[in-house]
Parts: sequence; C-alpha cells; structure tokens
Amino acid sequence: MPNGRLTMRKVREILRLKNEVKLSHREVAESLGVSIGVVSKVVNRAALAGLSWGAAVKLGEEEVEERLYGPRGSPGRVRTRPDPEWIHTERKRPGVTLELLHLEYLGEQPAGYRYTQFCEIYRQWLSARRVTMRQVHRGGERAYLDYSGKKASLVDRQTGEIRAVELFVGVLGASSYTYAEATDSQQVEDFIASNVRMLEYFGGAPSLLTPDQLKSGVTTACWYDPQIQRTYEEMAAHYQCGVVPARPKRPRDKAKVEVGVQVVQRWILARLRNEIFFTLAELNHRIRELLVELNARPMRDHGGKSRRELYELVDRPALAALPAERFVFAEWATARVNIDYHIAFEGSFYSVPHALVHEKVDVRATATTVEVMHKSQRVASHGRLRQAGSYSTHKEHMPRAHQEAMAWPPSRLIAWADTVGSHTGVLVRAILTGRPHPEQGYRPCLGILRLARVHGNDRLDRACQRAHLAGARSFRHVAAILKNRLAEIPIDDQSDRPERTPVAHENVRGPGYFH
Repeated sequence: MPNGRLTMRKVREILRLKNEVKLSHREVAESLGVSIGVVSKVVNRAALAGLSWGAAVKLGEEEVEERLYGPRGSPGRVRTRPDPEWIHTERKRPGVTLELLHLEYLGEQPAGYRYTQFCEIYRQWLSARRVTMRQVHRGGERAYLDYSGKKASLVDRQTGEIRAVELFVGVLGASSYTYAEATDSQQVEDFIASNVRMLEYFGGAPSLLTPDQLKSGVTTACWYDPQIQRTYEEMAAHYQCGVVPARPKRPRDKAKVEVGVQVVQRWILARLRNEIFFTLAELNHRIRELLVELNARPMRDHGGKSRRELYELVDRPALAALPAERFVFAEWATARVNIDYHIAFEGSFYSVPHALVHEKVDVRATATTVEVMHKSQRVASHGRLRQAGSYSTHKEHMPRAHQEAMAWPPSRLIAWADTVGSHTGVLVRAILTGRPHPEQGYRPCLGILRLARVHGNDRLDRACQRAHLAGARSFRHVAAILKNRLAEIPIDDQSDRPERTPVAHENVRGPGYFH
C-alpha cells in the first residue's frame, strides 16, 4: 500500500489526471495535495506494470494496488534523495548543468532517481525558496471562480420584501473571458450547478478549476492538502478537469477572478442598481445580456483586444470538448452494512450483497437513484425511496436460505404443517397471522417444520401443542420444548378444572373498562 495519506483513490486519480486530462506532474500534485515525487512514482510504477488508465478503471482498488506495489508485505526499494542545496551550489559554477550533476549523483547512487525526478526534486525545493512566482496562463489551462462580496437582489412580488442573492463569477485564465450568474445560495448544489453552466457558457472544459476554499468545493481548507468536496470532485472528473483550490489568504493565487469579480461588480451589478427583478430567471437573463457587452469591451492591457477576441484566439481552441451528457448532481454519504444486509440512507433502507455485512460503503444518491459503492466499485443500485421506513430489497442480495423462504407462499407452509399434525398446523397459522407481514413468519415456520427431520412428526406435533397453549410463537420456544423433552409430558386436561370466580375489588377494572 502507498505510504502516508496516499490512498488508492488518489492513486487512481493521479492516473486519470495524467492520462485523461493530460496535466503535468506539478498540476496533478497541486490538484491532489501530494508531492511531485509521489506523482512521478505512481506514473513510473504504472508504466513499468503496463497499467493504463483504461485498464485501471475496470479493476478494483486491491487489484490496482497489487499491480502497482506487489503483494502486501513485499519489500520496497529505498533510494537516497539528491541534496538540493548541493545542486544549487554546483550550478553556479561555469559550465555545470543539471544533466552533469545527475550523472555525478548516479555515480554515487546507482539505484537513485532518474533524471526527470532528480530535476523535479530540485525545482520543488527552488520554488519553495521564492517569495512570489509570476503566474503564466496558458490557453485552456485554468478557470478561476469565486463569489462576489456584493450581492444582487430580488423583490417579492406580493410583499415587496427585498432578498439578497449570491453572485457567482468564473474567469478563464488566459483570456479573462468572464461568466457570471445569480444563485439562491452558496450551498453545494447551487455551487456545482453554477460550475456546470459556466463550462457550458465557455463551450468547453479547462484542464484545471481553481475555486476559493469555500465549503461547497473544499471540505477541509488547508494550505498544503485541501480536501475536495466529493460531489465537486466527481463533477470535475465528469468534465475531465482537475481541481486546484487557491491557498487560504493568498489572493495572488486567484488574482484573475479577484479582478473579474471587481469588473462584474462595476459593469454588471452597478448597472442593475435601478432595475427591479422578481425571479432569478429574470435577473440571470439580464446578466447574460450585460455579459455580452462586458466580454466585447476592449482591454487596454491587451492591445485593445476584447475578452471574447482573446477567448476565440487562445482559450477556445485549447478547451476540452464537453461530454454528451450533462453532469447529474449526486449526494455522497457513508454507511455501514447492517446484519440484515441493508444500509440506511435518509430513513429508508436499501439492500446490498449479503457478503458485505458490517462493511463500510459509500452511498451516491441522485434525485431518482441510490447507488452503493464498495472500494470504488458499484455493488447495488436502487430507485430512491421517499417514504421513511421503506425498504428496497433485491432478491439476489439475499443469502440462499432467505431466497428459499421468500419463494414459499403461506398456503404451502400451512399445507406442510398440516401433514405433520393438527397442532403444528394451528401453530404455523398463528405465527403467519400474528406478524405485520406474513413474510416475517416464513423463517420461524420453516425452522419449526424442519425439526421433524430430527424429532419426528408426533413429537414435533406435541411440542407445537404445548407451545401454542403457552402462547409461544417462535422457533426458539418449540426447539427448547423438544430439547428439554417437555413434549413427552402429558398436558393436563383443562376441562375438569373448576372455573375461577372473578375477583370483585374497586382496583380491578374488569372488561367493561376497556369498552
């Protein structure tokens, strides 16, 4: 297994971003919060193992792990890292190159890092020494997104009440091509829907999305290793993007969108100050009209070219094509499989294969379906239930004994019981009619009837008679009667016993009380 916090899900994501999205090692490392060296190791191991992304998608986590790292417990090779300070000092000498230093390093460490990794280790160390680094934006590389601090507003048509709404802004890095829309909130569903509409407005997907570290996109804000919200990560994978959140309190990381928000506030929000809107649809229609004007305005810093002209020239040709199907929003949750091979989600219960009892699984729920994932593999799919306490059970998820029980109608169980004896038939009828659903009595009835194989019909019938008279309605009680040989003891005849006289007392309510 990989060391540290590198899970198999991140290993698979590294392979996806490298092979599908075609990101550089550095961009993959930033997106997933790992070092460049880790990315290099995973990519190199996959190349040596002949494991493509297309093959990795079809394999489970354990199979991918074994292909890349060998069986658990196998020893790994330990390599000595090059000294970046030594490299930096030696490079100052005339004629010394990184290639020469790498050859000298291999002379002392024959099993050391290859040239690419050698250079990345040095560059990573060197970039950490720099206070700031000028951002160079390549076409189609990155989109920056954030919410405006200043908000738009809607007016209630009935009461006249004014309600503030959020203003989402997205900007392409190379051309500054801008998108904006109003939403009810910054919650996950609204945030992801804004991302989807932004990509559709751009007409393609950039390699990277850089949001601020808001809760809708980043579950754990962190300088070094931000944790991407699960649904947002899934949306990015659907559009073949990576996610690299801006570092907390570092506006330079998202300078493009900071400027974009200011431009939207000045050229869109300010122009709406004297206009009244009653619905989001009306407001967003007007924002779309003003966006056309905004993106057509000449920019002084780009030789008079507009955002749209730069977009058509630089960004548009480099954007990845959008998939044929739009992303469908899904909620993610975790659950533990109960002993009845069902998981609970929002008060309803869904079956999974019985072999997964006690296992922890992921639940992916859309508006219409609920999928259960185990180690990144889908193991069950159900229509989503809306009534609390409802069950959705697939027969193939049941153990064989449970499937056999469901195949038996009540009439068949009663007919079998009558062949054992009249008392057995009475008890089986009482069990089936005494449960809210007859199916809940199938298993105890089958257990009782199968006791005849060991104890014979006569003994079982006497045991059922004694259980019925005692008010016992379970397999456990009948089995206990047979085990303790109580079925061989004659049952007293109740007909000769004197009838009890009811006790008359002021504290005894009597049957009339309950009418």
